[in-house]
Amino acid sequence: MKVCVIQPHYSYDQKDMAKNFEEILALLDGCDESLDLIVLPEYSDIPADTENNTVFYEAIEQNNPILLAHAAKTAKRCHAIVFVNAMHAPECGYRNTTHAFDREGNLVGRYYKTHPAPSEVKTDAEGGHGLDVGYSYEYAKPYVLELEGLRFGFLTCYDFYFYENYPQLARENLDIIIGCSLQRTDSHSALSIINRFLSYHTNAYLIRASVSLGENSPICGCSTVIAPDGEVLVDMRSQVGYGVCHIDPKKKFYKAAGYKGVPKAHYEYIEEGRRPWLYRNGGASVVPFDSVMKYPRICAHRGFNSVAPENTMPAFGAAVALGAEEIEFDLWTTKDGVLVSCHDSTLDRVSNGSGRIYDHTYEELMSLDFGAKAGEKFKGLKIATFEEILQKFGGRVIMNIHVKIWDEPYLTRVGGSKIEEIVALIRQYDCQKHVYFMTSNDEMIRRAMEYAPDLPVCVGWDGNEDDMMSMVKRAKKLGAYKIQLYKPYFNEETVKAAHENGIICNVFWSDDPKEAIEYRKMGIDTILTNDYLSIKNALSEI
Repeated sequence: MKVCVIQPHYSYDQKDMAKNFEEILALLDGCDESLDLIVLPEYSDIPADTENNTVFYEAIEQNNPILLAHAAKTAKRCHAIVFVNAMHAPECGYRNTTHAFDREGNLVGRYYKTHPAPSEVKTDAEGGHGLDVGYSYEYAKPYVLELEGLRFGFLTCYDFYFYENYPQLARENLDIIIGCSLQRTDSHSALSIINRFLSYHTNAYLIRASVSLGENSPICGCSTVIAPDGEVLVDMRSQVGYGVCHIDPKKKFYKAAGYKGVPKAHYEYIEEGRRPWLYRNGGASVVPFDSVMKYPRICAHRGFNSVAPENTMPAFGAAVALGAEEIEFDLWTTKDGVLVSCHDSTLDRVSNGSGRIYDHTYEELMSLDFGAKAGEKFKGLKIATFEEILQKFGGRVIMNIHVKIWDEPYLTRVGGSKIEEIVALIRQYDCQKHVYFMTSNDEMIRRAMEYAPDLPVCVGWDGNEDDMMSMVKRAKKLGAYKIQLYKPYFNEETVKAAHENGIICNVFWSDDPKEAIEYRKMGIDTILTNDYLSIKNALSEI
C-alpha cells in the first residue's frame, strides 16, 4: 500500500487563509493514481489562525463544502482512500471531524475528536470557538472504521496527549491509525517520541498529517508514517508538500514478552502485569466532572438510605448503582484523628454504642454495629471511613461532602479542621473534580477556598430564619459557586436571585414526589433525598 501525508503551510496571519487553502487544493490535485491512501491535516478548511469567531466560522462556511467536494473528487480520480479533517455540524453545532472517503469518493465514515481542546470547548465569550463537544462527556468505544479488510483507528491533535487511551486503542487490533493534527507548540523531537510510542504500543501503523509553520520552524509539522516497531518511515519535519512511502498494513511487530518470554505485541505483554487500581480514575464507569455534569440532578442524601443503613457503604453503593448523580455524606473525626462518616455527632441512633463520635477512638468505633438497628440482615456493618468511600466510589459519582467537623467550632479548636488531610485524601484518590464541600461555617469556607482553590465549596444554612436571601448574599460575599437551601427558609425568588448571580441551588431535602416536582419547576438544580428511586421515578416523568 502506497500512502501519502500532505503537509501544507499554516499561518498565524488570517490574511494568508485564502492562499493556504488554495495550496491545500493544489496539493490534492497533485496526487496521482499510484497512491492508495492520502491524509490531510487538522482544520484543513481553516488553514490559518483567526482573530475572532466571526472569521473562524466564515472560513468554515466558505471553505468546508469546497474542501470536502475536492477530497471526494481526489479519492475517485486517484482511486485512493482519503482522510481529511474539517468541520461538520450534525445537530448542535460544529464538531472537529475527520471525514473518510473510499476509492470511489463516497463518504464512508466520520470521526469526532475524542478530546476537544480547551480552546474548542470554551465559548466565544471565554475566548474559545464554542464547538459542539457534548458528545465527549458520554462513554463511547474507540471509533473504528473497517475498510478493505483493514481496521482504521483515529486520533486528532490533542488526542495524542492522552496516553491512557493508547491501551484502549491497542485492544481494538488496529492496522492503521489516522492522525490529523496541528500540535503547534511541540518540538520535532517531542512529536517523534509521542508518535513512535503510539505505534509501538498499539502495534499499528501511524499515518499522521500536520502543517508547516515555515521551512525552518523547530516546532509543529512532522507529518509522519511510523511502523509498529517504531521505525520512522517518513518524517517531513517542517517541509511543505508530500511524504510518501510503501507499507504493509498487516505486518505486525512481536517481541519477547520479558526475558525468555514468547513473542507478543508490546501491549499484550503489558496487559499481563497491569494493575489498574494503582492508576488514575478511568474507564466507562467514571462520570463527568462536577463542572461539566448536567443539571438538574438528584443527590442521594446519606446514600440510598431507605434501602440500606445511612452513611454506609451499601447505601452509597445502591445509589451509585442506580445512577445517582450525587451522593451526600457527613465527615467527623475520631478521638485519634480518623475521618469517618456519620450523620449525627452521637452514636446512639445509628449504632449499638453511645456518646459522641469524637470522644471514641477508631478502634472503639470498629467494635460497634452500625447496621443492626436497620434490620437483622444488616447486622455487622462497620462505620465507613472517608478513605474507604474515596477508594470505592472515587470518580463514579459526584460527592457532596458535608464536613461536620467544620460546623463545630469546638472541634476545629481542639482537634483541628483536618482540612489538610481531607484535601490530601481527595487528591490521593484523584477525586478533586468529582467533589465539593458543604458547610455552614463561613470562616471555614474562606479557609477551604484559600487552601484548595480548585475544590469548590457549597454554602450551608446558618440558621437565619428571617432573610430568604441570606444564603445568596453569603455565597456572593464568599465567592462560592453553590448554596444548599434548607426548607422552608427559601422561595422561588431566592432561587431566581441565586441563578442571576451564577449560583447553583441545592435543596435539603425532599422525599415527597409531589414536592420534588415543585422544586424542579421552581428551578432547583439538585434535590437531596433519602428515597432516591422514588424521587428519580417521579422526576423522570416531567
